[in-house]
Amino acid sequence: MGFRPANPSDAVDRGPWWQIYGDPALDGLAAQVDVSNQTLKAAEAAYRQARALVRQDQSGLYPSITASASAQQTGSGNNRGGGTTIITTNAGGNVTSATSQYSGGGVLSWEIDVWGSIRRTIESDSAAAQASAGNLAAARLSAQADVAINYFSLRISDQRTRLYQATVTAYARSLQIVQNQVDAGIASRVDLAQAQTLYQQARSLLTAEGIARAQYEHAIAVLVGKTPAEFSLEPGPLPRDVPTVDAGVPSALLERRPDIASAERQMAAANASIGVAQAAYYPNISLGGAITFLSGGLGSLFQLGSSVWSLGPQLAATLVDGGARAAQVEGARASYDATVATYRQTVLTAFQQVEDALAQQRILVQQEQIQRAAVAAAREAERLSLNQYRLGTVPYTTVVQTQTAALSAEQTLLNIRLSRLLASANLIKALGGGWRDADLPPPVPIGGLTKR
Repeated sequence: MGFRPANPSDAVDRGPWWQIYGDPALDGLAAQVDVSNQTLKAAEAAYRQARALVRQDQSGLYPSITASASAQQTGSGNNRGGGTTIITTNAGGNVTSATSQYSGGGVLSWEIDVWGSIRRTIESDSAAAQASAGNLAAARLSAQADVAINYFSLRISDQRTRLYQATVTAYARSLQIVQNQVDAGIASRVDLAQAQTLYQQARSLLTAEGIARAQYEHAIAVLVGKTPAEFSLEPGPLPRDVPTVDAGVPSALLERRPDIASAERQMAAANASIGVAQAAYYPNISLGGAITFLSGGLGSLFQLGSSVWSLGPQLAATLVDGGARAAQVEGARASYDATVATYRQTVLTAFQQVEDALAQQRILVQQEQIQRAAVAAAREAERLSLNQYRLGTVPYTTVVQTQTAALSAEQTLLNIRLSRLLASANLIKALGGGWRDADLPPPVPIGGLTKR
């Protein structure tokens, strides 16, 4: 496929994309991700750290000034009768002499960015900060999509629970019919054992479904930053409609994917790092200055006669390094090549994910229609076989087969419905969140060509 310069637009506000499902409970849960999700908080902290690093780099463009001050008192002690001038006599009879000295001053240093090393470092770290912003957006989108996926799974679990409850009730009626037949002497105890088997199996499915629902509920609790013990969701219905997207989604929408934007900016950071490595070939040029005041009294400390100062440029260069700088440049270029490959692979994977989701939603719509017809036929076969068993025209094994087939058909229909909901959520995730045509970047002419 052909690659072109990217125009990342992950900063476009996606809005509450989950509202397209028209489920108030899901709306409330997804909105809590920004408030309480701990993975998102960690990504946000990493982004703030990256921005702080850029500000730290920018400070290198300006001179730095440091100041110092000190006060010292020095003295010596001599026995009486020596030749030193006596200042004081202590309790032990010894003589001490003391001298006070005060100093203060400042130092100015400024590395002049002649070769662009600092500017390229800023460029690299700025791109890395933008990549971190992309990672933050990706973490937010992933958490929101995970909430939706687990929520849909939980609602399907609610539907299964209703199905198994209805099945247990139906099988209980069938068991009573068989029991009546056995009591009347027109059915064998084998039929009764088969009816009891189906009834107990349905009860087992109903019990096991409680485990699955609890796990989905616990997963949602963690995603919204709560402990499973303090979180619960009442049983509820499935979303009425499953949103679909027509084929032919513009590829420009993929530029809104946070992971693509992050990969592109990591590539830009690696490119700037090559310039940093190349700047190491050239000498560092800096301007330094210092002034120091030294006096025996505070009153005369900051007089010109008490000062010592220096000012001038400095140059430092490495003449022989054993090939270290060449290796650093080669390593920086290799790192850049790796990020280019990663970026392209991210784009290819994005196209695959979109096409997979589009194919799934298209085929699953057809499959659901077919499966609904299969469920209707299976339920009709179940009804007819039970009536015929009452009349004694078919054995109970026929009833068992039709009831098992009807339950299996209902389970398959629920699984298809879940697959449609998950495919819809995964498509939105693959496209970088919610979208509108108005969000697409306008065409921009560059060198006679037009790009988005």
